[in-house]
Amino acid sequence: MRRFYAPVSSFSDGGVTLNEDETRHLRDVLRLHVGDEVSVFDGTGREFRSTIASIEKRSSKLLIVGEMQPASPESPLDLTIAPTVLSGERYDLIVQKAVELGVSYLIPLTTLRCEVKLKDAAKRLDRWRRIALEATKQCGRAKLMEIGDPKTFAELCSDSTNSTVIMFSERDGNDFSTVTPANKITALFGPKGGWDDTELDLAGKNGVNVVTLGGRILRAETAAIALTAILQHRFGDVN
Repeated sequence: MRRFYAPVSSFSDGGVTLNEDETRHLRDVLRLHVGDEVSVFDGTGREFRSTIASIEKRSSKLLIVGEMQPASPESPLDLTIAPTVLSGERYDLIVQKAVELGVSYLIPLTTLRCEVKLKDAAKRLDRWRRIALEATKQCGRAKLMEIGDPKTFAELCSDSTNSTVIMFSERDGNDFSTVTPANKITALFGPKGGWDDTELDLAGKNGVNVVTLGGRILRAETAAIALTAILQHRFGDVN
């Protein structure tokens, strides 16, 4: 069944209105017609079986038949990841796979050895959010992974949070067994050059749990994806 997204504000009177982009995809790419059955999710975790009632140039109307269970359930782990921003399309891959792995929130992180400046990372937010939306459609989730504004490492460390914060590092960390099971975790992933000594010191002063996994060397994007999967396996629903 073809899936579409519409925010909660687009639902009313037993129907939902798709915006111009979703309508163009419905009409011009998928070539669907009035009467065809589709599903629509609202980004908060709810999905509905629907039929196409009308197709216009800039919008389309769906008639809701009933609520349905999303193909991909949400993880019991409220997982936020903060991967250091990478150049090129490698960060696009992290965003896409984070959605597939059930991440709730992603914070683009800039560090001392980061390849991308904070202001340049902010310019890529719209692109990452589009990638997250497309990944949500494809993987069957009905809840959108939020992508926050970029933050520096110092800003993220100083934020007060109820989350267990884990900083993955290739050195100067503890074994993974020291991580206490939690329902809410924030995971930090460093750049390809690794963390600077001052960042490791700052993490220690702010009570961040620094974790090192053996001696295997991973690319920055591989580490972010693989360790997110490990966290979901240990504390979430990937088992």
